[in-house]
Amino acid sequence: MTDMRFILIGIGLTFVGFLVLGVMGGQYQAATFEENEFGTCYEYFEDKPPQEINCSFKVMDQTVFFALVIGLLGAGVIALIKGARGDWDSKIKPEDVVGPGNSRNEDSEGKQD
Repeated sequence: MTDMRFILIGIGLTFVGFLVLGVMGGQYQAATFEENEFGTCYEYFEDKPPQEINCSFKVMDQTVFFALVIGLLGAGVIALIKGARGDWDSKIKPEDVVGPGNSRNEDSEGKQD
């Protein structure tokens, strides 16, 4: 049996992880290129010229961003695995069962008023 709650949570977290990476990931790749190719990094603004900054700060921002994305993707994968292996849906009390196979339904269906 599967646990649909965790499967849905896992799909959602994985989707959000890829969405965040796709939408905002491009701006965080520039730090590695600037540091490797030029040795200096710049912070870019829309209303003023770029300012030179320390590359370690920009690389740290990039590392934190990718750690966040990896965390989202990892949590999604863990939730998917837990959902696929889970059996919460099948752990219900016999008196809470509804539908065919419930002894109360069979008793009430056999009786006529």
